[in-house]
Amino acid sequence: MTPNRKKPNINTTPVELMPDFQFAISVDCVIFGYEENTLKVLLIKSDLPAFANKWSLLGDLLHPDEDLDAASYRVLRDRTGLDNVFLEQVHTFGQVNRHPAGRVVTTAYYSLVNIRHHQLSQLDNELHWHPVNDIHEMAFDHKKILDTCLKHLQKKVQEEPVIFNLLEQKFSLRDLQNLYEAILDVKLDRRNFRKKLFTTDLLTDIHEMEQDVPHRPGKLYTFNHARYAKMKKKTFVGIDF
Repeated sequence: MTPNRKKPNINTTPVELMPDFQFAISVDCVIFGYEENTLKVLLIKSDLPAFANKWSLLGDLLHPDEDLDAASYRVLRDRTGLDNVFLEQVHTFGQVNRHPAGRVVTTAYYSLVNIRHHQLSQLDNELHWHPVNDIHEMAFDHKKILDTCLKHLQKKVQEEPVIFNLLEQKFSLRDLQNLYEAILDVKLDRRNFRKKLFTTDLLTDIHEMEQDVPHRPGKLYTFNHARYAKMKKKTFVGIDF
């Protein structure tokens, strides 16, 4: 990861450049995307010699004048150019020896990004998308952070319709099922899946069909945000797959 020009980046700055470093607070962002029926995560190569050639999450030290949420949005914006995307705090990691430079407590956030709609503005340190299932080892304790955020996402998509942040505005039921399967890492029964989706009453049939697809064209739907806003505090209890 390229060091932050304004101040050292705790995930990348060599220990010898931080002789007075004793304690720090940081944020790490697990940025999930979806492409070609595959759940992906945005990673970058670590600059620390202790983690040479290993992948890490995007993160940075907390500035003295910003809160945690502001720091997470800054990391997302400065490192990728991405803005106005879904972002949520998940967990704080404070193991004593989690960073070789000193005592670092980090708060993890996860984000959902439609890869087709958000072009990365920087490609430093081989910043790019990786299939989540292909990641087996990472720098620091970032694999633990990734796994924690993935479990949170898997629970979240069955409680709230956050999954639509990863889809096109118009989508087929096939698209929706493929996305749920990629996140939950399971194979869902087609008939049961559709029955449960329709009972939520959150999909609007826009009376259009898929175009130029290698299979039988399906109907296209949109997510009814207004209907969800009305029901979420009273009747919506999620979807248990």
